[in-house]
Amino acid sequence: MLVHINKILLPFGFILLYGSGFVFTAFGLQNSSAMAFLSTRFFIAFLILVAIALIIKATWPKSIKEFFHISTAGALTVGTFSIGVFLAIDFGVSASLSALIIALQPIVVTFLAVKYLNEEFNKKILLGLFLGVFGVLFIVFEKIQFNQQEIIGVAFSFIALLGLSFGNIYQKKYCQNMNLFSGGAIQTFSSTILALPLLLFYEDAMINFNTDFIIALFYMTVCVSIGALSLLYVMIEKGEVSKVASIFYLMPVCASVIGYFVLGENIDIYIFVGILFVLLSIVLINWKKEN
Repeated sequence: MLVHINKILLPFGFILLYGSGFVFTAFGLQNSSAMAFLSTRFFIAFLILVAIALIIKATWPKSIKEFFHISTAGALTVGTFSIGVFLAIDFGVSASLSALIIALQPIVVTFLAVKYLNEEFNKKILLGLFLGVFGVLFIVFEKIQFNQQEIIGVAFSFIALLGLSFGNIYQKKYCQNMNLFSGGAIQTFSSTILALPLLLFYEDAMINFNTDFIIALFYMTVCVSIGALSLLYVMIEKGEVSKVASIFYLMPVCASVIGYFVLGENIDIYIFVGILFVLLSIVLINWKKEN
């Protein structure tokens, strides 16, 4: 019974934290430049994770090779993904549209997992993948209106998609024994280093330390960088990465609903129709044939 509860709570907790991260990113960028916000978030998360790792006496990598693998997975899953999303939203892409593009992750991850991890692939999974895409398109159907600046933002969203997809595969293949806290510290530090050149040479750094920014920074640091990523790594460790990826179809659902309450974004019938297709896709992708 406890195992079944965990299988429900872990994905639900992850998608709630991670999906709402798109909204709080947009919320925070109203008072900060993109890389200033992101670098601050990464570095604070790094300090918190180091403190936790030292307090609980967590194990650290025993070799340079292990350290390298953890750093690389972090630079992809955390750094490249977050930089892409932050820049996309900074270029005018809405939180829900950014979440839509990231929701294509199950297709990318499934084919990568079949190729590199020898995971199962069948007609139910294929049907589930395309139903998920169909459901996602319903959710943001009326929000896809491109201008020249938004096209650049969309390109950054696809960079984020590739970073997250390859990062999940890399995490599953090379970081199975990673401690969540010491490994998380290494990954947020490598992500901080990845963001620094953009902070120094790309933008005029600016942060307005008001209440709204502090709320967004706290949420993105503690709830997303530490909470959501820890849940993601637990799910990747315990399950097939392609099936874990299927829950990313719920990302635009969560982003759209929370965006309605936090940013005042419109919500309509497309979301409810999309949810039905998304839930059906997840059932098909995760369906296990009884012996």
